[in-house]
Amino acid sequence: MATQRNVPTGRWHDEEEAGREAEASSFKALTREEAQALRAKEPPLSPWRVVGLQAVVGVVAALLALLLTGQQVVAWSLLMGAATVVVPGALMARGMTSRFTSMSPGTSAVSFMLWEFVKIAVSVGMLMLAPKLVQPLSWPALLVGLVLCIKVYWVALLWRGRRVSR
Repeated sequence: MATQRNVPTGRWHDEEEAGREAEASSFKALTREEAQALRAKEPPLSPWRVVGLQAVVGVVAALLALLLTGQQVVAWSLLMGAATVVVPGALMARGMTSRFTSMSPGTSAVSFMLWEFVKIAVSVGMLMLAPKLVQPLSWPALLVGLVLCIKVYWVALLWRGRRVSR
C-alpha cells in the first residue's frame, strides 16, 4: 500500500519554492583562481592573533590599574579576569587548529562544540578558583579584566575589516 505525502499547496508553498529557486540560481561555485583571489583579498583571522591581543590588553590594563590605583590587589584581580578569557581561548585555539578538526565538516562541527564546552568549563572553573588564587580579590577589577579581554574579539574583527578594505 503506497502512502501519500501531504504536499502543501497555495500561496505559502509557492513563495517558499520561489525563494529556494532564486537561491539555487544565484549560487555560483568559485573556481580555484577565484577562491585564491578571495582568500588573498580577505585573509582569515588567526585565533592565535586574537588570543595574543587579549593577553596584551590584559597585561596593559593590569599595569594601568597598578599605576592609577597603586594597589597590587587591583592589578592581580584584573590580570586574573584577563587570564579567565585568555587561557580558555588558547585551549580552544589549540584544539580548533589541530589536524583532527579539519578532517571533515562533521568532525569540525563536533570538535567546535567540544572545544567550546571545554572553554566554558575552564572559564567557570577559573572564576570559582579566583578567590583562592588572588587574595584579597577585587571582583570589580576581575570583571573589568574579563570584559576588556572579551571585547578584544570585536576590536580584532574591526581591525581585520579595516585592514582588508585598504
